[in-house]
Amino acid sequence: MFKKIIYTLILAILTVPAWAQNTENLKASTLGFIRTLEGNQVDSVYITFPDSARTQWTNLPLGLAPRSGLRFGDLSEESKIAFHKVLSSIFSSQGYLKTFAIMQVDDILHELFEIQFQQGKVDERSMGFIRKLNWDYGNYYVAIAGNPETDDTWGLKFEGHHISINLTVAGDEFTMTPLFFGSDPAVVEATQYAGLRPLSKEEDYGFWLVNALDETQKAKATLPEKVPGDIITSPDRPQWLEEFKGIKGSELNEGQQKILHYLIEEYIGNLDREKAEEYLAKLHARGMGEVYFAWIGSYEPMKAHYYVVHSPDFLIEYDNVGFLDNANHIHSIWREKGNDFGEDILKKHRMDHKH
Repeated sequence: MFKKIIYTLILAILTVPAWAQNTENLKASTLGFIRTLEGNQVDSVYITFPDSARTQWTNLPLGLAPRSGLRFGDLSEESKIAFHKVLSSIFSSQGYLKTFAIMQVDDILHELFEIQFQQGKVDERSMGFIRKLNWDYGNYYVAIAGNPETDDTWGLKFEGHHISINLTVAGDEFTMTPLFFGSDPAVVEATQYAGLRPLSKEEDYGFWLVNALDETQKAKATLPEKVPGDIITSPDRPQWLEEFKGIKGSELNEGQQKILHYLIEEYIGNLDREKAEEYLAKLHARGMGEVYFAWIGSYEPMKAHYYVVHSPDFLIEYDNVGFLDNANHIHSIWREKGNDFGEDILKKHRMDHKH
């Protein structure tokens, strides 16, 4: 009880100053990026704040899901440098480097398919379809909703194959949910990049935790259904899970809770320090005992598996499936309950600033 009180006080102390400082940094880096744009690029990057493009998300490649905004590959070098500053103001170094690695893996994936095509493992018709999917390092789109210079509510979306970053700012508060990261392949098995794993700890900590459970705990944590073909809260499905499944944190021993904390921290730790500290303070105020962990599928890498980490405040999903018996394709998501696309902070902002 005492620990919960302390963490609640920490949360109260951190909240306003951290948000205010961070929103100013976000605004400054975003305006710095806008000032580098050329010609009609400024018109292309903006969407209105009510535009449905702000609140629709997908991880599909460009060939299957056209995007609004400005194509990253069309930016000048100056603009790319400025946008990398935006990314590094949103994320910790960990989250920033994951974003870059996921983008880079798109080009590696092209190379891997071209090698398989040359080896006769992929036929010409299939290769033609793959090329039209248009996954590419440059085929990520940035859209700015509203105007950060004049509006106190605005947003930024950066999205493409296996990335969906959704920033919403309301006054001195901001949110980064939903945040989708994926990687195909999860581990690069050929080319000079062999061994690269953009989402390594998301996978490793999941296996560490499930295999740290005793047989009774593992049976309770493991759900009997088939591994989902994608995360359950994918774009075309309900965006929140209402039912808690698996094993509750209060049923784990201290060492197992610590591993669960490492796993949660890997997702929260993608965000810039102040935001990560805010989420961790919420987690600690609620208590690790209220967090559920569920697993589906194999307990070994490279075979299909899935896990979900679920509390009353947040949701983490991870899915690793692939072709045949080679699971090497990760989808993952971080969500804060009731706050997708800033829903909660926007409501609070309207109530606090009635016109």
